[in-house]
Amino acid sequence: MSIEAANWAYAEDFVEEDRVVLEARDVADELGCVPVLPGASRAIQVLAKAMKATTAVEIGTGAGVSLTYLLRGMAPGGVVTTIDVEPEHHKAARRTIAAAGFAPERARMITGRALDVLPRLTDGGYDIVLIDARKSEYPAYLEHAMRLLRSGGLLLIDNALWHGRVPDPAQRDKDTTAVRETLKAVREDERLTIALLDAGDGLLAAVKE
Repeated sequence: MSIEAANWAYAEDFVEEDRVVLEARDVADELGCVPVLPGASRAIQVLAKAMKATTAVEIGTGAGVSLTYLLRGMAPGGVVTTIDVEPEHHKAARRTIAAAGFAPERARMITGRALDVLPRLTDGGYDIVLIDARKSEYPAYLEHAMRLLRSGGLLLIDNALWHGRVPDPAQRDKDTTAVRETLKAVREDERLTIALLDAGDGLLAAVKE
């Protein structure tokens, strides 16, 4: 194992996950959805806590792993609007946050295609937007995220390295290209202060002016 791989593995396992999250990860495997990895999940929680977030949008609910980390970081009473096309994912996520001790009203779950739901959400109404859904739609998600975030709001993009494919110029499949284009657009947007973290499968964090 290389030094870089050893460092990554150590960081991913640095904070042990509890039973609620581990069980949610097992459910995610059964449902065929891939949750945010531990290092990125913990970074999401820390960033949400640092900004005392009260409102968030999550694009891609899965079994509720990242939702739980968001809620654990947000201010008491904070609400996450979480979007997923699969009703079964929302059922699983409800069980996850209940097991984590959160009231059901802390998560506003909307079942539907994200690009149909996002236009209905309030401009400038959110502290955080977390993107973690269909990779080919990342550029479109970004456009909506910039509209939804308030000034000082936080943009989070999971799978920003997409299994190591994004940094490799030889990788030109549809999903990799879409993620790469999204990162380029973020980097070139003068309204954003950005950092690309090698946590999980890559987590891009950006603050909107």
